[in-house]
Amino acid sequence: MKSMYISEIWSVLKTSHGNAILLKPKEKDVAVPIFIGTLEMQSILIGKEGMKLSRPHTHDLFLNMLSRVNLSIKKVEVYELKDDVFHARLVVTGGEYTKENPLTLDSRPSDAFAIAARKKCPIYLASSIIEQTAVPLSYFIDELKEDSEEQYRSLREQLEQAVAEEEYEQAAEIRDLLKILENEDDEGD
Repeated sequence: MKSMYISEIWSVLKTSHGNAILLKPKEKDVAVPIFIGTLEMQSILIGKEGMKLSRPHTHDLFLNMLSRVNLSIKKVEVYELKDDVFHARLVVTGGEYTKENPLTLDSRPSDAFAIAARKKCPIYLASSIIEQTAVPLSYFIDELKEDSEEQYRSLREQLEQAVAEEEYEQAAEIRDLLKILENEDDEGD
């Protein structure tokens, strides 16, 4: 089995190349950027902040279903980088699936991260991926400051559009994300 490092979602940022999750292996001063879609980014942020929505999103529905059949996510593994595509899996236990013989489910990394954020379960990153793709944390510091401002502007525009189109549930979710960003900025000052 490949050597794996427990990691955390260090940050979520928007770059000129798209949205990225920065996975930081514990006890290392590097991060692995994994690019994801906008909706997936929002779902990860919702999970990280523990926000409760009026209706379940897809990741919440999946976790509710697992719970109903007495299964639970024990960890997420990002185990391979092949042809510039990251491969992840969910490790599930419960019922006939034990720690020694778990159920493993193939997953897009973004979905796995949204689930891990909700369950607060560990994320493991293969050492081979760290060796191939890790970037020093210092590279991201200025990018994070600029990203926060851009993300705030983008969410404000999305909020205005949702209100104009009378999509009030979506507007409420965006408003809550804006509050999270504002609180993060206040804590960072």
